[in-house]
Amino acid sequence: MADEAEDAILAYLKDNDEISNSEKFAQDFGFGHDEILNVIRRLHGFRFVDAQDIRRERWVLTEEGKTYAAVGSPEFQLFSAVPPEGIAREELQKKLDPSVYKIGCQQAIKNKWVEMAKTHVSRKVQHADDKVQNLLLRIQNDEAVNQEDIDALKRRKLIIQQVWKGNSVRKGPEYAPKRKRAATDLTRENLQRGDWKELEFKEYNFSAKGQPVEGGHLHPLLKVRRQVQTIFLNMGFEEMPTNNYVESSFWNFDALFQPQQHPARDSHDTFFLKVPSSTKMLPEDYVERVKEIHESGGYQSRGYGYDWKREEANKNLLRTHTTAVSSRMLYALAQKPFAPKKYYSIDRVFRNEAVDRTHLAEFHQIEGLICDRGLTLGDLIGVLHDFFSRLGMSKLRFKPAYNPYTEPSMEIFSYHEGFKKWVEVGNSGMFRPEMLLPMGLPEDVRVIAWGLSLERPTMILYGIDNIRDLFGPKVDLGLIKRNPICRLGL
Repeated sequence: MADEAEDAILAYLKDNDEISNSEKFAQDFGFGHDEILNVIRRLHGFRFVDAQDIRRERWVLTEEGKTYAAVGSPEFQLFSAVPPEGIAREELQKKLDPSVYKIGCQQAIKNKWVEMAKTHVSRKVQHADDKVQNLLLRIQNDEAVNQEDIDALKRRKLIIQQVWKGNSVRKGPEYAPKRKRAATDLTRENLQRGDWKELEFKEYNFSAKGQPVEGGHLHPLLKVRRQVQTIFLNMGFEEMPTNNYVESSFWNFDALFQPQQHPARDSHDTFFLKVPSSTKMLPEDYVERVKEIHESGGYQSRGYGYDWKREEANKNLLRTHTTAVSSRMLYALAQKPFAPKKYYSIDRVFRNEAVDRTHLAEFHQIEGLICDRGLTLGDLIGVLHDFFSRLGMSKLRFKPAYNPYTEPSMEIFSYHEGFKKWVEVGNSGMFRPEMLLPMGLPEDVRVIAWGLSLERPTMILYGIDNIRDLFGPKVDLGLIKRNPICRLGL
């Protein structure tokens, strides 16, 4: 059919200057309009014709409008169902469709055609013209209708605007009554028959794009994670094993000198496991030292002065921070002759939080720590400037904060050039002696540490303002396929 449509267009232009309306041409020659438009585009590409776009807006009837054009408007149907002497309201309802009755009552009363008493309906006029049906028929026949009537029909959703697109066509610079089809392949048959000498081959389009390559795509979080990981490795850090999502309350809270009555340990903030509900593998001598520091203090600390419960420490949970891994690593480090260490981790943590555009019940935490003799707050600030400058954040400010297991503690702010304001980017501090000394680390050893989420810098880099569009079941896979190569720099 496409070849026939092409022949019809070229033959028509041989004897005529122009096809003024592609839709009318399609109707006259028995083709579909879409088919004619496709052929015109192809001939235009070969420069056989010059095509000009035609755009026309017109009103067409909705399905409801078509029904009223055929059988009359609801108000006229209701008026016609009321005899001159009137009718009981209940009887009138039985004669009409429920939707026709409902709309008809409203419009007929508005038009002052009928009077609706409590049980009786009577005519207020003896004759009525169905203006709505007449207007719909005029629109159906492409007749002119004034704007006021158009607005009234549009409000009743009886008409909608339809955009019609077509073409006008004239001869192009390469016009010929018959288009010789260029061959796209040299076949075995062409060689056998010898007709390849007369064939006209289609030119290669070296600018044409090939088929998209299907393959795996890295999630933006994985890209940024890898870049942060590279920064840590370049700074001489080694990665901590973070493969255990399930942790005991002891390593997650107690070993960090976080009291058992702390709000973060409530079920409203933490996911506790039902099975297995508790751990049976804890270093007993270390547990006793942690219990002592909580209850009575030590190392020049008064402790918290409460009755520490082993069963509370044994509870299993989904870790709320990767600092639980840091506590395990520092304890293991204390069991050997001391050697300075730089550790980092980037992995998932879980918190029982309400999900919104900036919070999820699970997210990724970036953590770094340095363990060495004689470290000071000045060392922490220097390392933070080095680390965040590699992330593209050179303007930093620090604000005093409180954490149960660090003292002093600081919130980290960076000036965001795009937002033109200071944005909180992380938390930091020096681990308390009440945490480090019960592990068995030497008294002159200090640990500086900091942490931030992986999601926040990723959202800023990729222009995402809802965390659910980045991580979780609502992520658009197109984002994963189309996202650009990420370069850190906020």
